[in-house]
Amino acid sequence: MSVPNKVAFYTLGCKLNYSETSTIARDFTKEGYERVDFKEEADIYVINTCSVTENADKRFKSIVKQAQKVNPDAFVAAIGCYAQLKPEELADVDGVDLVLGATEKFKLPFYINELLASPDRGKGETQIHSCEIEDADFYVGSYSIGDRTRAFLKVQDGCDYKCTYCTIPLARGISRSDALENVLKNASEIAKQGIKEIVLTGVNIGDYGKGEFGNKKHEHTFFELCQALDEVAGIERLRISSIEPNLLKNETIDFVAQSKTFVPHFHIPLQSGSNALLKLMKRRYMSELYVDRVTRIKQVMPDACIGVDVIAGFPGETDELFLETYNFLTQLDISYLHVFTYSERENTAAAAMEGVVPKKVRAKRSKMLRGLSAKMRRAFYESQLGRTLTVLFEGENKEGYIHGFTQNYVKVKALWNPELVNTLHKVALTSIDEDGLVRFDFVNEKVLG
Repeated sequence: MSVPNKVAFYTLGCKLNYSETSTIARDFTKEGYERVDFKEEADIYVINTCSVTENADKRFKSIVKQAQKVNPDAFVAAIGCYAQLKPEELADVDGVDLVLGATEKFKLPFYINELLASPDRGKGETQIHSCEIEDADFYVGSYSIGDRTRAFLKVQDGCDYKCTYCTIPLARGISRSDALENVLKNASEIAKQGIKEIVLTGVNIGDYGKGEFGNKKHEHTFFELCQALDEVAGIERLRISSIEPNLLKNETIDFVAQSKTFVPHFHIPLQSGSNALLKLMKRRYMSELYVDRVTRIKQVMPDACIGVDVIAGFPGETDELFLETYNFLTQLDISYLHVFTYSERENTAAAAMEGVVPKKVRAKRSKMLRGLSAKMRRAFYESQLGRTLTVLFEGENKEGYIHGFTQNYVKVKALWNPELVNTLHKVALTSIDEDGLVRFDFVNEKVLG
């Protein structure tokens, strides 16, 4: 029998998962494994799971089947959030050989090598290694590289918030951070690979600094992290991923406005525009603070892109309260929405709440919000026409077109040209295409990076 040496990865969920998958994949490469595409025949298939929504749970089974279709004898490992929350459920899925939870996933090559050395070559009873979540109190740094034009750099993990709809604290443990010097080292490594943009990611990145030295003390703040990263040589762009409104301080907003590398793009979870629902959700702000954050950003960066998370159909959301959120959103100077249809998650306080919204109503409200998001994005793109901006081009040929993003997250398209991949160009935005993407003229042909 040949020695298994081909490994493939599939990532569900957030940017944080992508950064961790990429890091685990590099560990396999160091062990002598060859990484191949998930659609190709591999000896080992690794699925990094997510459990934020019901849908992510359901997708897992179909991905396992996909792997088995390519190679019925392959070894299948499930890791990540769903693997931490419901390890037995994953182990019961036909074809799954190994399930690793929140901390064990970073030792995946060790567990696989151990199983493959066993008499049954790991094809006996499904192995589960999932710690008590209280034990997930140490930090493992990671970043994605080679998968996309942008790199996702993990700076923080876990969450101490107790939002009533969320399983992430149960899946990832307490809030903890990477040491500042390690974040800067990883950022330098990414820059040396010729990657032009880094996206800072974590579960609750505004909480950066907590747990940096294994305790609750903040040695450094998120603002100090931004200041230090702005000085790292070789990085063209830094983008902040999702950040809680109560943790996005004026000093950070003002710093981004004059920064050399941070781009004018914020993604700020709202979840509801109703203070009554925000209290039920145990969010740490009221709608007035959210208005204040958006207003401040637009004061110092009028062309900033602002994305918003919103949940439709949370328990207790009457028609009146939904309209309160809808109308609240229409009054905000924001650019797009990420709409989540509320789904009950086990072991959360919201799952036991009264005022359950029928699923059909949840779906209808989500559709309304997605329609509003499309209008907002269109209006934002229209406001940018005629401006000269810098575009970073992506690496994929999509039906004969190449796509890219401006610093303030306007998505543009042009006829496919491989020479544009991972390059920065100054462009003048000219018109919006039928598919909603923006056309442009090159201001000059000189590549900036």
